[in-house]
Amino acid sequence: MEATSRLSGYSGQRDKPLKNSQTLVLLLIILCNFAHRMFGIKIKSMRTKSLKKNKINVITLGCSKNTYDSEVLMGQLKANGKDVAHEEEGNIVVINTCGFIDNAKEESVNTILEYVDKKDQGLVDKVFVTGCLSERYRPDLEKEIPDVDQYFGTTELPLLLKALGADYKHELLGERLTTTPKNYAYLKIAEGCDRPCSFCAIPLMRGKHVSQPIEKLVKEAEGLAKKGVKELILIAQDLTYYGLDLYKKRNLAELLENLVKVEGIEWIRLHYAFPSGFPMDVLDVMKREPKICNYIDIPLQHISDDILKSMKRGTTKEKTTKLLQEFRERVPGMAIRTTLIVGYPGETQEDFEILRDWVQEMKFERLGCFTYSHEENTGAFALEDDVPHEVKQARAAEIMDLQSQISWDLNQEKIGKVFKCVIDRKEGQYFIGRTEFDSPDVDNEVLVDASKHYLKTGDFVNLKVTDATEFDLYAEPI
Repeated sequence: MEATSRLSGYSGQRDKPLKNSQTLVLLLIILCNFAHRMFGIKIKSMRTKSLKKNKINVITLGCSKNTYDSEVLMGQLKANGKDVAHEEEGNIVVINTCGFIDNAKEESVNTILEYVDKKDQGLVDKVFVTGCLSERYRPDLEKEIPDVDQYFGTTELPLLLKALGADYKHELLGERLTTTPKNYAYLKIAEGCDRPCSFCAIPLMRGKHVSQPIEKLVKEAEGLAKKGVKELILIAQDLTYYGLDLYKKRNLAELLENLVKVEGIEWIRLHYAFPSGFPMDVLDVMKREPKICNYIDIPLQHISDDILKSMKRGTTKEKTTKLLQEFRERVPGMAIRTTLIVGYPGETQEDFEILRDWVQEMKFERLGCFTYSHEENTGAFALEDDVPHEVKQARAAEIMDLQSQISWDLNQEKIGKVFKCVIDRKEGQYFIGRTEFDSPDVDNEVLVDASKHYLKTGDFVNLKVTDATEFDLYAEPI
């Protein structure tokens, strides 16, 4: 499970709990709420055909894997001579949806409804839907929101392109139109997941694990570097499984050894590792190669042995604690980001206290927290979702309050120290940068007063920390 907010974490909050997570009910609730909230009674207007030149607006919801997929789609469209943009005005709209947990599904459905309404008003001509929600719930979506021109699953890029009047170009493998700031880009090294986690619906939407060959990934990295990308963020549902299907062994370390040779790339960051079966040779490469950030995102989900067993995580509290201790011993100064789930079926107060006390003990540099979402067709759906919504929310808040204090303490230790930082953007009166211990959007940021100092976006600079809060560092160039 991927955290989608900054250090403060993401607890999966909704204004009101959805009592029934069956798809049809979810869609009907959102549809009715949207109609009543926006219009009172929906009156179908006479539609006027847009006279705008065809421009395709790609809208991305959800995680970094969706961002990557949208970029590939946009690259294909551009190569076909199409006018394409990301989250700008356009008379043809493609919505790349997320179907992971309830609130993500709700956001996706509301976005679809928003653009269906714009189509009804004549503000856009066509609406296409792709991504995980469409893959998982297409029959329900087609029935409940029929005004969408066509729905596509996660593996139907050629069909989506055809609907948009474009041909799938095999020679463009690895080519894409990046939407992130110019200095960093995501590199998806594998698709799908073979893990049996009971709470997770990703295999339903993304299929089995499929690794990309090392040669292809190196070529893609070289292309990104030529465009000015300096930081690669490696993503997959599970980085540690990389290579098992192609090379019959866990081959992440060899991939890293090849990627560090790409000229122009200065940082390589690892996202979404799995704790069971972690390839320890990755730590040796991380320690040896300065381009690999001393950072790892390893979603642990819980630590109570009873909950881990029910989640089918394939590990225990003892094994997990030993693994993290070895991380810190073999790569001193490593920043560890994790995400946790509270409110899983059967989670007792004792289970929660074991988790809370362990968070206090481990002092993670970065941490996000989700409340459990009862997802149909997952292993845990057969269990009773017996932790009340209010209890889930309270437990998530307690974990994040604890992590906030841990983060404050760790950040205070950084005052007076100098860090190599990359400058991502200028926002308001500050230039915003990151250390190697921080990933975009989810972690700490480093703020530099733009009225006193000038920095160039995309540059690496040495910054001295002068002050710190729970979530941000304030610094000045040296």
